[in-house]
Amino acid sequence: MAIQLLTAADIEKMQAVNPGAVDRSTLKDIRDVHVNTELPKKERILDFIRQIGNPYCYRCGDYVVKVGFADTDVTLEDRMLSYIRSKC
Repeated sequence: MAIQLLTAADIEKMQAVNPGAVDRSTLKDIRDVHVNTELPKKERILDFIRQIGNPYCYRCGDYVVKVGFADTDVTLEDRMLSYIRSKC
């Protein structure tokens, strides 16, 4: 199955979705996404995008989830450790 590659404009459009204004019925529920771990990494990514539609804005049950990324070298693990340390 061929999957059309996304352009930079497609990605920017997906990132720009306003989670407060989006029609929830148009969003895919991430709980319905099934990742085939047997596929090579690139194919897994393409399959995930094919299933979820917009990887930056989707549903998890009744909740709209908006995902964003900062342009930084700090990892999620680094951020979590910093957060935990700040609470101790």
